Amino acid sequence: MAYIVTDNCMDCMFTDCVTVCPVNCFYGSTNMIYINPDECIDCGACVPECPVEAIFAEADLPDAKKEWTAKNKEAITAGGLASITEKRDPLPTAEDKKKSLGF
Repeated sequence: MAYIVTDNCMDCMFTDCVTVCPVNCFYGSTNMIYINPDECIDCGACVPECPVEAIFAEADLPDAKKEWTAKNKEAITAGGLASITEKRDPLPTAEDKKKSLGF
């Protein structure tokens, strides 16, 4: 079981989570971060670091977010994503998205 990044990350890309990952399993597109399920060691260190609560253990995904297991895997499998191992500036839309999510 891996950890899954959900749509709460979309248009945010806060990268606090990548700084605590011991195996560097995070990859990014232009508007979102994904976890490589084959590299994730299920430590959970990333979960409390996400300011928009976008990361869940696969078993704990809310029903409305279950589709993100496949979306993470598809994004990683498709390739072309950059490994993200260091904190970066969030997207310009991040603060507005954070507010819209109630954080």
